[in-house]
Amino acid sequence: MAAKIKCVVWDLDNTVWDGILIEDSNVKIKSEVVEVIKTLDSRGILQSISSRNDYETVMEKLKEFSLDEYFLYPQISWNPKSEGIKRIQELLNIGIDTFAFVDDQVFERDEVKYKIPEIVCFDVTDVKTFLKQEIFNPSYITSDSKNRRLLYQNDIKRNNIKEVFEGTEEEFLRLLDMKFIIDRVHEDDLARAEELTVRTHQLNATGCTYSYEELDKCSKDNNYSVLISQLKDKYGDYGKIGLALIEKKETQWILKLLLMSCRVMSRGVGAVMLNFIAKKAKDSNVELLAEFVPTNRNRVMYITYKFAGFYKVDQRENVEILKADFNKLGELPDYIQLMEGEDLNV
Repeated sequence: MAAKIKCVVWDLDNTVWDGILIEDSNVKIKSEVVEVIKTLDSRGILQSISSRNDYETVMEKLKEFSLDEYFLYPQISWNPKSEGIKRIQELLNIGIDTFAFVDDQVFERDEVKYKIPEIVCFDVTDVKTFLKQEIFNPSYITSDSKNRRLLYQNDIKRNNIKEVFEGTEEEFLRLLDMKFIIDRVHEDDLARAEELTVRTHQLNATGCTYSYEELDKCSKDNNYSVLISQLKDKYGDYGKIGLALIEKKETQWILKLLLMSCRVMSRGVGAVMLNFIAKKAKDSNVELLAEFVPTNRNRVMYITYKFAGFYKVDQRENVEILKADFNKLGELPDYIQLMEGEDLNV
């Protein structure tokens, strides 16, 4: 099955509007395209632009049409469109195989497809079918997905502040006044929990996906704990960004799943939940094991385990079994306030 699309990159001339902007400033917006843009946004699908055009002229026109806010990191220049898309992918930090590109010109689509074979390209005439296509329909639409663009826009604000901040990385992180909240998964978290397993690859220890029903069953089973984490700072909410699934036996706990959204990689919070679980296991007088499936995308998670004092003790087919050395548990950085949910019971 084709991957769900996480980002749609649009051409502009004769795609989002009829006409060529540098030849005629009175281009006419395509109402059917606007409807698709707004609906995709409400489904949590990010959008951007890769267009051969003058940046200032385009942004003025998008503001005139009240569309400028819908596009993250728009790449508007006279460079090849594939370069713009690669830059968008780098800034959003999501898999290029979850991108779609829309352009009215066969030449432009072929150039992008040649340079980026993983991307899905569409002619503008295909746009009328987008809202019915499976790849543009998430399994669930959660509060986090509805606000996904706004969450990224908050990140852009933070990054802009960081660029002009005169101080160390740690001083900047302390400035954010971050609060990391860990709680058990509640019923209204289950859709977001499933979405996290489907969308997260770089900071996913096993790459496994779990369905709503599987997570619901585990959350109600005393032999398992399903934890979800949320991050907030002085500039806003990052949403629900982490998930852990623990199988609990009499003398050991096994981390079957640990993941963290790539959006928070630069915030230094990757090890917070892992550290929290390890300390809970130590307090419960049980050993802590973790399943890890190495891929070409999750090496950062492996490094996170290593820094947290985990070491390899077994190999079961493609699954590495790691064990926590409680003597090597580090302390959480003092710029993060760890908070537990009111009814959290690990």
